[in-house]
Amino acid sequence: MPDTETQLGELVPQAAAGDRTALNRVVGLVYPPVLRYVRARIGGGVTPTPEDVAQDICLAVATSLPTYVDRGRPFMAYVYGIAFNKVADAHRTLSRDRLHPTEEVPETVVEHDTPEEWALIADGRNRVRALLDSLNEKSRNILILRIFEGLSAEETAAIVGSTPGAVRVAQHRALASLRKKLGEEAQS
Repeated sequence: MPDTETQLGELVPQAAAGDRTALNRVVGLVYPPVLRYVRARIGGGVTPTPEDVAQDICLAVATSLPTYVDRGRPFMAYVYGIAFNKVADAHRTLSRDRLHPTEEVPETVVEHDTPEEWALIADGRNRVRALLDSLNEKSRNILILRIFEGLSAEETAAIVGSTPGAVRVAQHRALASLRKKLGEEAQS
């Protein structure tokens, strides 16, 4: 992440000044972590898809760059701030939309991923998502940023507006809560 932040530190002012090549590189750097974050918060098989939401986030970042002001925080904190809002918008959309139609029927048969394999993968994702949903919003975001994104406590603190020590404590408590839930499930 520090290497990415270094690159962003050089590219963002150029992109904000109108350099389209720098803008393309900024979007290319922020898209993978944003997509991981969105997939952890939304999951697959829903409309809007995580890819759609990640694209909306990148578009919002790109269009807001000319007005971006460096406040001494990592640029990714700015990106994740936009991501938090876009994910919340997607959750509102998901709560209103009860239909999940298939956009296109595949023309070929895929033989390497059976329905059973997909069901097991989906079940694992759903279980992790249910466990994360049992936490409060701040704890869930801290775990996603620290574990799924691999950010340091300092980087996470800058994003969630806290201190590194408070992030570590919140992470410890959230993981202890998840361990307790898993232990209760195992005993049932």
